[in-house]
Amino acid sequence: MPILRTFRTDEAGQMAFREAWYDEEQAQFVINQGPVGQLSETPVVEDELTPEAGAGLMEAFAEQCQEDGYREISPEEQSWLYLRFPMKTVEGSARDRSLRDAVVGGLTGHLAWRGLGTVEGSVFGPSRLSIVVLTPEPKAAVKATLSCLREYAKSDLTKAVIAVAPGAEPLKARIKHPLPAKGDFPVDPLEQDAQE
Repeated sequence: MPILRTFRTDEAGQMAFREAWYDEEQAQFVINQGPVGQLSETPVVEDELTPEAGAGLMEAFAEQCQEDGYREISPEEQSWLYLRFPMKTVEGSARDRSLRDAVVGGLTGHLAWRGLGTVEGSVFGPSRLSIVVLTPEPKAAVKATLSCLREYAKSDLTKAVIAVAPGAEPLKARIKHPLPAKGDFPVDPLEQDAQE
């Protein structure tokens, strides 16, 4: 289900987002929008649509976004957020995979409904689990990630490390939580993803 996600920054510097998708399985078209960082509204939900009607609505949505000054943002214009947990084993245990699944699931919805980004994947590095997020608003995404962890990984919250890197330079991550930062933050490439 492809999602068209667009953004606009107003004169005051407030970023807003508008996104739409057509779900063929449910024959449903949805528009979701709001200020980035705040829980969004879903003003349009159309049910029982054919794929052709869904495609037409997606096209009309894209045109309206362009007219209203919204545009897609490339990964290079965004930031990478890395959420890392230490593990007791090199490859990760069943508990580590369970933690990954819970955090990825919770974080996906928590960030998406606030226009704060998308979970791009996870990777088990040497004795660590990293979850990778692409975000247009890294400062707010760090706060939202910590809020989400209080719900989905409370017992692991004190062990979590969050780093942020520019979209065009994903290996130049700097620790944002906890502060003061201690040490470097080596980035594990997503190609090693071990989602089983």
